[in-house]
Amino acid sequence: MDNTVRAFMKHHQLINEHSTVLIAVSGGPDSMALLHFFYKVRAEWDLRLIAISVDHQLRGQESLDDLDYVRQMCQQWGIEFVGTSLDVPAYKQEKQIGTQVAARERRYQFFAEQMTTYQADYLAFGHHADDQAETMVMGLVHSASVKSLAGIPLERDFASGKIIRPFLCVTKEQIEHYCREHGITPRRDPSNIESTYTRNDYRHNILPLLKEKNHNWHQTIRHLSTSLQEDEAFLQREAEKMIQDVVIFGQPETSVHFNIHTFKAYPRSLQRRALHLILGYLYNGNKIDITYVHEEAFLTMLLSDHGHVQVDFPHQLRLTRSYGTMSFDFQRDQPESYHMIMALPGETALPGGITFAADVTNDPQRDRETVYVCHKGAVALPLHIRTREPGDRLRWTGLHGSKKVKDIFIDAKIPVNERNTWPVITDNNNVVLWLPGLKKGLPPVQTENGTYIQISYTKRDT
Repeated sequence: MDNTVRAFMKHHQLINEHSTVLIAVSGGPDSMALLHFFYKVRAEWDLRLIAISVDHQLRGQESLDDLDYVRQMCQQWGIEFVGTSLDVPAYKQEKQIGTQVAARERRYQFFAEQMTTYQADYLAFGHHADDQAETMVMGLVHSASVKSLAGIPLERDFASGKIIRPFLCVTKEQIEHYCREHGITPRRDPSNIESTYTRNDYRHNILPLLKEKNHNWHQTIRHLSTSLQEDEAFLQREAEKMIQDVVIFGQPETSVHFNIHTFKAYPRSLQRRALHLILGYLYNGNKIDITYVHEEAFLTMLLSDHGHVQVDFPHQLRLTRSYGTMSFDFQRDQPESYHMIMALPGETALPGGITFAADVTNDPQRDRETVYVCHKGAVALPLHIRTREPGDRLRWTGLHGSKKVKDIFIDAKIPVNERNTWPVITDNNNVVLWLPGLKKGLPPVQTENGTYIQISYTKRDT
């Protein structure tokens, strides 16, 4: 087994000489064989080895004995040792998560702390070819993503360095033989032989059937996993380039939008991965239950012919297709409607940073988009600023009759979430005079005499 692992590590350039390596050791056969393997090559590769071991407080005295066993073996082999007890039951209760998830999260938190403390280059795990096969078959059954099917990564960035798995090239049987050959008597976790946990069910009941069909199963799995991971890494890099060119990220990390036509010009394989990169950004890297159902909903929205479509994702994230733009926003409390009397003369500030300034003048500025002008005697005072109401209509020069404000918003392709807070200027008889930025209406009375009311607006940058 030594030569197989050495050749595997050399082929993948898995470790550099003169490095600090933390080794995760539970006391079981896989991790003890890994610890012994590094013990044998330590001097040859000039490595600093530190064994780290965790008691999850799930098996009482038995797991404390495991910790003590690892400590004793490290003393015997002259390897530095760091051990700890983690209150996984309390963490599980606090986070309301399953036992296995809670144990893994706390364990990896501790590992990251130790990596930083020792400025380690590598954190080595004893996962082997059978673990890889279990993971890939579970991914095939329970997930629709290529990433899940690709299995356990051989290496990945973690804390101050990388996680590595040198034993992915060997089987459980080979590891057990290695332990017997070198006089290692590992500790055994009784939960590993129970089929209560999903992984154990696959290990004891499903994998043996597949091995009967292909006695070289672990080699086939390893080559498939390597190919899938290499392909996935390439596609991920291309997807990252894509979103840099196409996607506009809001600040802070609560919104994203992009032009649909530009996004759709990329291959579907990149569109899917871009979605997950966007979700990773918005969910701040937290593990959220996103399935192929959400993925298909997103891809369907891209192809929709409707002007406005919305889909809800977990944790109040809403995807909105509004004409040519796709937006991702978290649904906070909906903005309240407003209705206020316009100061004349004076300024009136609205929610969202818009300010209206109104004055009476004999020399109005008629030709500016941000200014509305009418004769003072043509409208009923005071003037009002409010949000839209059912039945609002506007009339303007050249239009026969009037048009619904709702239809004006639709024609102008104003996103739905902006329509409910768009300011509507009316006189005291509720006649709509102006939709700022869209349409200037005619006052109810036409006159050419007297002074003018001039209203302008400015919007604060946010």
